[in-house]
Amino acid sequence: MRSQQFSEWIFVFLMIGILLFSGIIIALLFSRNRPKKIRLGERLLFTAIILGVVVAVIIAAMQMLGGVLF
Repeated sequence: MRSQQFSEWIFVFLMIGILLFSGIIIALLFSRNRPKKIRLGERLLFTAIILGVVVAVIIAAMQMLGGVLF
């Protein structure tokens, strides 16, 4: 029972992280103060964040479907 509660809190933490990183991406992409051309490092950073969010969602969905979380 304790491991199920632990898994549920990890899932909640995962969802909070996904919302946080998605908010950062949206805030930076639609900011009025951003430069006209995005630098290579910034593009790589956004790509890494987006891929991380996608992988996290896939892993969470697989765990839910596998019955690990609920």
